[in-house]
Amino acid sequence: MSLLPRLAGFYVISVGVIVAQGTQRLTLDRALALALEHNPQLQVASALREGAEAGVLTARAYPNPELTTMTGQQFTRPNRIFGGAAPGLLQHYSVHQPIELPSVRSARIRTAQAGRESSGYALLEARLVVRALVKQAFFQVLRRRNEITLANENLRLIEDLRRRIQVQVEVGEAARLELIRADSEVATARTLATSAQLRYTNALAYFRTVVGAPLGPNVELEGQLDTRQPLPALESLREEVVSRHPSLSQAQAEIRRAEARLRTEMALRRPSPTVHSEYEHQPDLQFYRFGVSLPMPVWNKRQGPIGEAAAGLRQANALADLRRLEINANLERAYGLYEVATQQLVSFEDGVLREANAAVKAAEAAYRFGERGIIDVLDAQRVLRTVRLDYLSAQYDLQAAIIEIEQLRAVDPEQK
Repeated sequence: MSLLPRLAGFYVISVGVIVAQGTQRLTLDRALALALEHNPQLQVASALREGAEAGVLTARAYPNPELTTMTGQQFTRPNRIFGGAAPGLLQHYSVHQPIELPSVRSARIRTAQAGRESSGYALLEARLVVRALVKQAFFQVLRRRNEITLANENLRLIEDLRRRIQVQVEVGEAARLELIRADSEVATARTLATSAQLRYTNALAYFRTVVGAPLGPNVELEGQLDTRQPLPALESLREEVVSRHPSLSQAQAEIRRAEARLRTEMALRRPSPTVHSEYEHQPDLQFYRFGVSLPMPVWNKRQGPIGEAAAGLRQANALADLRRLEINANLERAYGLYEVATQQLVSFEDGVLREANAAVKAAEAAYRFGERGIIDVLDAQRVLRTVRLDYLSAQYDLQAAIIEIEQLRAVDPEQK
């Protein structure tokens, strides 16, 4: 009597496990959250940020003193005239403390602080890059999935047309050549459907890579290609990008870091003293010694390190200018893509799609009445398929342009 409830419980648990191992549905927000938590690129940037924080602690540290102790045994041979040193235990203690110049210390701390600031901006830029990559991969998967839908629908229409032609050939209303043409078109449509499935698989694999989180074997993305979004004028966007993009702020932080490094090398030309204190105990006497040692910059006047730091400063300024040019070029390119894709969508929605659909219907009607051949129907269907794919590509291009512009504008909801 107790076996049946146990079997029922086992069945419920098994069904629960199967459901849990079923399709994993992901929205865009959930995919972004997983990427921000697991993406290796963000983990690298975060580790660099932690290292820069530790670098500030290292720069603030004072040099440690050096303690030396020695011991031994003193032996002597008696001298009848002057006597001799008493034999016994020898003890020697000394402390050496390097003295760091304030100019060197302050310049080194400013260098580390600029590095910490630069790593913070690098982490922000990494977040923006990861968000953009995840969004682009997400919408690429949606695009490829829609292509599969279009390819399967096209295959279904052509197979239906092929069946009608076969009936006509069997009853003698159409030539067998038309059936051969239809068979060739079906084979082409099946190849296109298989290619669409392969592109979808590749897009989904790339999505898994950019998210970086352990996803289940069956992942289904929930969303659609967004509609058009209004954007400010290009000049307004350019001013916003220059003032907000973290890579430009990072470039300025690197300039400050290079300047502080140059000041550090120049300050190191002044020799830093070391204070010495010694105590020595002998069997018959003891004494103290104090002194200061100062290195003499005779042969090495740090021309090399100062020259390297000066070259690093020039490089940092040049890289900042280069980054500014790249950002402006990327913005202009993305904005141009946004305008072109918007115009294409308007053109498709205002007439091209409707005209292509009407052409297919007219060709099919003319074929049924014997006014057109099968080639005209197939040509009209190919045109419709091309138009619908171009419309889907324009939707994705618009979405990709918006994503890139958002990245350049440093739009990150979690940082607001």
